[in-house]
Amino acid sequence: MKFGYLKKIIDFISSSRVINGTFFLVFVLLMSVIISSQNFLFKSIVENGVSKRDIIATKTITVIDVEKTEQRRKEISQKIDPIMAPAEDDFIKNNLATLQNSIVKIRKKEVSKEVKKDELTLLFDVSESNKKDFVINYLLKVDDNLLQKIFDEANLTLVNMLSIGITENQFEQENIKKLITKNISGNIPRNQITLVCALLEQVVAPNLVVDEYATEMAKRNAQSLIKPYEVTFNRGDKILFEGEPVTRLKKAALIKSGYNVIEVNYKGFLIIFVLVTLATFAFIKYLKVFEKQRLDLGQFVITAVLSLFLALCAALDPPGFSSFVLPFPAFIIILSIFTSPRKAFVVATLLLAVLSVVMDYSLQFVTSFMLVNIVSMIAIARVKFSRRFDLVKIGFEIGLVSLIIVAMVYTLEKLVIDIDNMLILKDCGFVFVNSLLSGIISLGFLPVIESVFKIITPYGLAELADHNQPLLKRLQFEAPGTYHHSLMVSNLCEAACEAVGANPILARVGAFYHDIGKLKRPLFFVENQSYFGIENPHSKLNPRLSKMVITAHPKDGLELAKEYGLPPIIFNFIMQHHGEGLASYFYNQAIQEEGKENVKEEQFRYTGPKPNMKETAILMIADAVESAVRSLKTPTNEEIEEIIDKIIVERLNDGQLSDSPLTLKDIKIIATTFNRILRGMQHNRIKYHQDIVSEFDKNKIMPKKIIDKEFDEKIKELEKHSNGNISEKNDEN
Repeated sequence: MKFGYLKKIIDFISSSRVINGTFFLVFVLLMSVIISSQNFLFKSIVENGVSKRDIIATKTITVIDVEKTEQRRKEISQKIDPIMAPAEDDFIKNNLATLQNSIVKIRKKEVSKEVKKDELTLLFDVSESNKKDFVINYLLKVDDNLLQKIFDEANLTLVNMLSIGITENQFEQENIKKLITKNISGNIPRNQITLVCALLEQVVAPNLVVDEYATEMAKRNAQSLIKPYEVTFNRGDKILFEGEPVTRLKKAALIKSGYNVIEVNYKGFLIIFVLVTLATFAFIKYLKVFEKQRLDLGQFVITAVLSLFLALCAALDPPGFSSFVLPFPAFIIILSIFTSPRKAFVVATLLLAVLSVVMDYSLQFVTSFMLVNIVSMIAIARVKFSRRFDLVKIGFEIGLVSLIIVAMVYTLEKLVIDIDNMLILKDCGFVFVNSLLSGIISLGFLPVIESVFKIITPYGLAELADHNQPLLKRLQFEAPGTYHHSLMVSNLCEAACEAVGANPILARVGAFYHDIGKLKRPLFFVENQSYFGIENPHSKLNPRLSKMVITAHPKDGLELAKEYGLPPIIFNFIMQHHGEGLASYFYNQAIQEEGKENVKEEQFRYTGPKPNMKETAILMIADAVESAVRSLKTPTNEEIEEIIDKIIVERLNDGQLSDSPLTLKDIKIIATTFNRILRGMQHNRIKYHQDIVSEFDKNKIMPKKIIDKEFDEKIKELEKHSNGNISEKNDEN
């Protein structure tokens, strides 16, 4: 029981899910530590808001004192008077007219004087009682003409007051009576002035209100005219003294000098960890949803190592040095070669986002490198990988476009804020040199990465395809039949892979090496026996022994591949090109000799595994098809098509293609491609007439007369059969 639980634990730990999860966690932790290290180890100069050491300016910098600038702008805005807007005046005028009508009606009533006084008292709110009595009594005694004159004066005064405007402050702070008296235009007696004031006191109200929007705009305009308060630190000046509190101004100076003043504690590290985790998870989801695949272990390691290296470059960025030197173009170029341009761009974009948040990169940098990354992806996607020097050329092209991008981004930014022209020139130079060096760096690093991680690149494949490679030279001289068979198969594989979207270079190279195991016993394979003119050695062996010799060549090839240092991807072509197929010739021979009941198919099958790549599956079909067609002397087109279809159906029925990603549509395209290529290989040669050949030898010159004679005879024959439809013009031609 104990051993059973132990086995389950071991199986769980060794499962692909646990291994992938472990790699994921280790990568995220390492990335988080590296990104955070610039705060912990390299640029941590502030602790608890106090400088840990003296900081000296390495260059002349100018910093805006935000606090003083804001204070000056605040003071200016407070000095701006509110902007007033006129309110409705008709309401106030109507109130005065209503008051006058009420007074006239009360005067005309046929009631006692005391009742009239009481009613008039209700119309007036005068604080001084003696003045109130005077106003009431005056209104009752005065004749109609004089009363109308007082009303006219009150209306005229009200119009004057409203035209000038009455604000809230005036209404609240000033004496209303004084305000009314100032606006009485006529020269009237004092008692009438008192009555006009009493009338207007009942109806006057502010007719100017504050326009909040206009006032706010006026304050903003005034603030915009205030230039920022700038503080300059010359080269050699101390930005901070040890133990000095770090103010907002000093932080801005440190950031402009290239320092990072963010304090990362355990909470900060946790945030960075979560951010990196989300970015990594997003990339995995991208692969699953859009690429319909997963990174194999080698590609994952390459991606992780390059990402960690780029993060380390960002963490080690020295103060005062431009961030435009970060090798994003080199990162995309190298990763594109080992994975694909789209995957490289996605990784670079996610890295740029994470680093920009943590490192507080400028808007110009983020915008520029987002566009530079797109340019790098497109540039590397156009490379055919025929020459390594093309990488240097690509770096130069990326550099030119990147220079234009950075210049344009800065130019747009300069329309809004003032940017030093030297800063623009410096960053443009940095990004150009960065891109140019990216191609050179990629060129130098590729062989190292290939060697360390045993991952083949298109350039490595091109080198393996060189027929001067030791194994191919051996195959050419020791097993020439196998060598020529491999060449024919490679042509089939390359064409088919191009047709179905697989990797044609990989398939071609894999086909070159798939049969290298035959070097161990080349004379036991029929394609080599005719070249050396020997008898078939299998005629002296029993079927089981012959089967062992034949089916051993994948294993022998794997040993040779390891001995000669071939990349692991080629191992798949060597081991999978027969899959778990049946050695049918020796199986049938064994049945004839031993009886069907004494022979099992499993005993005469290759050890596999089955093809699990498009390229190896195509190789399996091409290998069988080429051998079958070559066994026929002069196959017709129908025979070639029939052989191809028969072999494909046999492999499908035998389940040899069950692990491959080929679709039925792919298989149909492959069959059509093989048919086209094999027809070209098996074309009939022109048999020249013996007389023409003799004439060649006799005259030792180009037989133009003979050709012209035969051509004329052919034309005459055509004229005869066409009943003279050929024109005289054509006859002359």
